[in-house]
Amino acid sequence: MRYIEWIVMFCVAGLGMALANLVGFGVDILTSLPGIGVLIAISLAGVFCSNVIPFKLPVIAYCSIIGLLLACPISPISTFVIASAGAINFTAPLTMVGAFAGISISNELTSFAKQGWKMIFIAFLVMTGTFVGSAIIAQITLALTGAI
Repeated sequence: MRYIEWIVMFCVAGLGMALANLVGFGVDILTSLPGIGVLIAISLAGVFCSNVIPFKLPVIAYCSIIGLLLACPISPISTFVIASAGAINFTAPLTMVGAFAGISISNELTSFAKQGWKMIFIAFLVMTGTFVGSAIIAQITLALTGAI
């Protein structure tokens, strides 16, 4: 993908995050803009790093590393990054991720349907196992720390 395509895609995602933040959480768009700008800048830097650095990692890994470096206490812009990103509710970007995932899987819907009930059953087991496993780990952690 060319950088222009990435920029357009990130801008569309940013618009979606701003709308989700406005509609879902009542945060006006002007308050959301700095946080969306920071997230888009980190994402673009991650894309650039994945193309330039010879050590091949997924784009999300570079985005995570860059975000951590920008938000760590030794960074001169950490307070701005944290405050700006803090204005974006965590579920606002997830709304866009879910939409993009739905769009990307839509052309594979026929192959998913061919899998039949077995695939739905396995998906149910995986989701249930993940939920129960997370609940058990949370219960043990909270009990060990004395929170409950």
